[in-house]
Amino acid sequence: MSGSWLVTGAGGMLGQDLLARLEKDGEKAVGLTRAVLDITDPASVREALDAHRPSVVVNCAAWTAVDDAEADEADALRINGDGPRILAEACQEYGAVLLQVSTDYVFAGDGTSPYTEDAATAPRSAYGRTKLAGEQAVLAVLPDAGYVVRTAWLYGAGGGNFVRTMIKLEGIKDSLDVVDDQRGQPTWTADLADRLVRLGRAALAGSAPAGVYHGTSGGETTWFGFTQEIFRLLGTDPARVRPTTSEAFVRPAPRPAYSVLGHDRWRAAGIEPIRDWREALREAFPALLAAERSAG
Repeated sequence: MSGSWLVTGAGGMLGQDLLARLEKDGEKAVGLTRAVLDITDPASVREALDAHRPSVVVNCAAWTAVDDAEADEADALRINGDGPRILAEACQEYGAVLLQVSTDYVFAGDGTSPYTEDAATAPRSAYGRTKLAGEQAVLAVLPDAGYVVRTAWLYGAGGGNFVRTMIKLEGIKDSLDVVDDQRGQPTWTADLADRLVRLGRAALAGSAPAGVYHGTSGGETTWFGFTQEIFRLLGTDPARVRPTTSEAFVRPAPRPAYSVLGHDRWRAAGIEPIRDWREALREAFPALLAAERSAG
């Protein structure tokens, strides 16, 4: 079963890659940037769905400034909590599937084995709390047509991110101190976009149960290990990267020490989970390198 797609937050890294994937596949899709669609405005959301009549809505719009949310949780909640609820209510009215992009920050981050999709949530930051509110709203309003896809450590050519920052710093620093006590799964936005497209199609076909999915790469590493791999791909000595602890980089919002997510529900939907993070980084790297060098 096919249908049309509407992507919110279309100007961001993930939104750009998602629209590129849909275009490549010949899908009918429209992308609306933050300037065009305010997801916290019910009238604007209903107007957008009435104009485009999508079968699938993918919400890539979010407050993503993790540290700023600590001082402005009310505004973050309006975008990350109220916005998804308003979208879900509109999707219910127009009979559309909603894919809500969420985050590993909904967990406490103190685990020692991959968090399953049904693991208990316990966010430790304002950002995590607001994203969890959005998840809960989507699943409550759309029990049969609401999909939450949690992701983490995203990078892509279409915006600022950790990989592009490390590429830049490699050229100007003799050595780098990088945190080695936070574990996660670097995830390429193009890989996540691919799974969102597959999930949306499976939802329309009735072969993917509604609920929570984890959209992160396979394997795991630390920010230190991630940076060493980036340096290897740059053809430079990874020993220039030195491990340090989170205490060396104190931030307003606490970072999860353990952000590794399990991927069992993809297989239940007949979809393979995302590949290992190293394989993805190798494929993504030329475009990331080109984007960073052209920006510099």
